[in-house]
Amino acid sequence: MTPDHCAGLLQKADPDRFASVMAAQPGDRAKLATLYAANLEIAQAALSSKEPLVSEMRLQWWADQIDRMQRSQIPDKHPVALPLANSWGADVAPLADLIEARRRDALREPFETEAEVLAHIDGCTGTLMRMAAAACGLFDRDELLRDQSRGAGLAAWLSAYPRLRSLNLGVFGDRSDLLKGLAGQGIAALDAAKAAEDVPRRAAPALFAGAGARSKLNAAKAGEAAEVSRFSRNLAYLRLAVLGHWRG
Repeated sequence: MTPDHCAGLLQKADPDRFASVMAAQPGDRAKLATLYAANLEIAQAALSSKEPLVSEMRLQWWADQIDRMQRSQIPDKHPVALPLANSWGADVAPLADLIEARRRDALREPFETEAEVLAHIDGCTGTLMRMAAAACGLFDRDELLRDQSRGAGLAAWLSAYPRLRSLNLGVFGDRSDLLKGLAGQGIAALDAAKAAEDVPRRAAPALFAGAGARSKLNAAKAGEAAEVSRFSRNLAYLRLAVLGHWRG
């Protein structure tokens, strides 16, 4: 029950964020590893059962743990919750916003408008990136974090759309115009974030949009599926680690 255990979970299930942890300064890694592992556990809890009530109960367990942590109480014995509490303490409080956003996943409710999708992305990827940025010493950059997290979140959401649709978590009616419009918004968001100045190198791992984020968005805008090759993925991880390249 250590940050290293959390990093191991990411290596298998979320290689983009594992790369972020490994590229971070040593003093920032524990917070990033435990935060990203908690995100993984919460996302899995939301989709853990076809019965919404069961998934809701598992999400509520996490909500209760976060509530205890922010009141400086020890959480239940759990391989991710305990190192999360040790690394973050009461500063973990914003993670409650991510749990609330994930409740929609538990209910298996499709989206009807672009605004609903964007609110979900902001609640999930936005919350996570804001916390990661704080862990890496980046504060008071609301526009940058909004744009980068929205671009990264939309890239991940659109690339996973076939699976999400099978879970009844896509767009009502599978409207291609809406999906292409979201892809366009994601590209515009990455462009806006790319123009940001005076971003410290230390914050690069927290801002990393994920390997092939822009390619995924371009493909979605064209109504196609994007395949990110292993070479391209590893190159993105290398550029992040060596050059601090986070821009999508």
